[in-house]
Amino acid sequence: MSFAPELRTHAQKVCTLYKKCMRTIEGYYIARFVVRYHQVLLRKQFDDNKCVCDPKEQRRLLRVGEREQWLKNNPRPLNKFPRSIGLAGGVAYARVVTPPDWVLDYWHPLEKAQYPEYFARRECRKSEYIDKWKKGTLM
Repeated sequence: MSFAPELRTHAQKVCTLYKKCMRTIEGYYIARFVVRYHQVLLRKQFDDNKCVCDPKEQRRLLRVGEREQWLKNNPRPLNKFPRSIGLAGGVAYARVVTPPDWVLDYWHPLEKAQYPEYFARRECRKSEYIDKWKKGTLM
């Protein structure tokens, strides 16, 4: 039985950890100069360990860093991207609501008169859909 080889290199994992740590710092502080100060300290920590050549020590440092990042992770981060989902939802998440098709059935005739070709085609398609539904061939 063979297992899949590791898909990500150690350098990629370190870069991912670095970015997660940067985002965690951004999520804790509001003032930009405070954020930048802590990010510079973080960069120094990463730079201090960039010359480690022993693979075991590299893996150990990565595990320690991932654990520290996990422990310091903010459950309610301040940084929200516009379309973020979930508890840290952004301001633009689900902002544009696409109305369902049946809403057009309740338009006033004067509103429908502004788009005669569209509503004529829509009525044809609607009648075809209803016929298929009655025949039971709609799937």
